[in-house]
Amino acid sequence: MLIKDGQAGDEARIAVVVGLGNPGKQYALTRHNVGFRVVDCLARRYGINLEEGRFSALWGEGIIAGRQVRLLKPDTFMNRSGVAVAELVHLFGYSAPQILVVHDDLDLPCGRIRLVRKGGAGGHRGVSSIIEHLGSKQFPRVKLGIGRPLRGETVEAFVLEPPYPEEESLFAEMLESGVEAVLTTLQCGLTVAMNQYNRRESRSADS
Repeated sequence: MLIKDGQAGDEARIAVVVGLGNPGKQYALTRHNVGFRVVDCLARRYGINLEEGRFSALWGEGIIAGRQVRLLKPDTFMNRSGVAVAELVHLFGYSAPQILVVHDDLDLPCGRIRLVRKGGAGGHRGVSSIIEHLGSKQFPRVKLGIGRPLRGETVEAFVLEPPYPEEESLFAEMLESGVEAVLTTLQCGLTVAMNQYNRRESRSADS
């Protein structure tokens, strides 16, 4: 499915927040499900019910930052995340820059956050699926760092496990920062959010 890329600049107002993860209780607290957890937090905070129907996802809509926003959690499992996103885009006619995707990132240390305007999948199969089904790389992302395996696990096993016990508090702080990064993006635009959170992470790395 090919969609219009629309306005690639910061003026493209975010209308949809997509959290990536796998459905099912067994995956709820795993590293791969940070996107789901950020969306769940937003839904609780703003009283948005996430329900089945219309899409291959749990989704809902409500007022966040003073305007209508849709939240989406694909229930197709990570590797087919693009199916649900494409269904929503087809129905409502969004452009790619209006869709903010929240997902885990192996290449960022645990606890780090980075916002990007567009780009490739970087090996993330959920992002790759969205690119495939939308025919566009022009959607912004909030990347939440989970780091790399430290105890000999395969990457496949690592992402489907909870954080190490010594990382739990850092992980929880990152999830809250992820929520705030989404809210900053909705309220102030992507450029402001990138300047705020990406510079914060750069300062932390230098200290």
